[in-house]
Amino acid sequence: MPTRLHAACLALPVAAAVLALGACSTGSADDGRPSVLASFYPLQLVAQQVGGDRVDVTSLTPPGAEPHDLELSPAQVVRVGSADLVVYLSDFQPAVDDAVAAAPPAHAVDAATLTTLMPLAGGSGDLDPHFWLDPSRMPAVAHAVADQLSTIDPAGAATYAANATALSARFDALDAQYASGLATCADRAFVTSHAAFGYLAARYDLEQVAISGLDPEADPSPDRLAQISRLVQDRGVSTIFFETLVSPKVAQTLAADLGVDARVLDPLEGVSDPTQDYFSIAEANLSALKMALSCS
Repeated sequence: MPTRLHAACLALPVAAAVLALGACSTGSADDGRPSVLASFYPLQLVAQQVGGDRVDVTSLTPPGAEPHDLELSPAQVVRVGSADLVVYLSDFQPAVDDAVAAAPPAHAVDAATLTTLMPLAGGSGDLDPHFWLDPSRMPAVAHAVADQLSTIDPAGAATYAANATALSARFDALDAQYASGLATCADRAFVTSHAAFGYLAARYDLEQVAISGLDPEADPSPDRLAQISRLVQDRGVSTIFFETLVSPKVAQTLAADLGVDARVLDPLEGVSDPTQDYFSIAEANLSALKMALSCS
């Protein structure tokens, strides 16, 4: 993951590029629709669902890319400054924070201001950014996006409000589906490759046990692997979960060594399969958790 110092150093030439290129940039898409930039997939989905055909939405994080490590070119920073609306999560992708600071967009929605972010376990003082894995926290983002789009495009205000209400209802239904599906389980602890599922665990009274911390690329220490091994054996854990956008090697090797299953639990940070979306993946996650936790 890029350090703050590294990102700050990159911001110097970026700021110069913004000054040089900014006068050539326009906000709206070529067809006149408001242009919306989302920093990564869950926020892209909200912008697309709320904006519908009235807006042009693109993501700064390419499909299938791991968003924690995102770096932006000077041209992308210029796009941030020229977009009609930027939807992002501060303190999650330093490159995006730097771009917003170097080239402030006309309108922005910072999802971090719309929910209370939880501290990571372990007392490091870091906040867990993965709030989107608790679907009950997503309607606030949908309505904030609708409000900003209504300011940009007043003629579409009723459409944006209706779309946000419909999307919120889908998040509410998913929340209810999770609450019902995970209400009665033989086990409450699940082991995953990195600490992305704290909000999900807190919402549905589960216990996340992460092999690695916030950085999905960080290698766990031998002591941490030994701790996980003891927990799996002592508590009869049947499954170790791995992810789709980072190497599954550590989780799969540990599962094989312990004689348990290795399955996907997707943190929904990005989607590479165009036939899947937030809701279909969340439903697949729920099925995987119900199987691993022996939920009735």
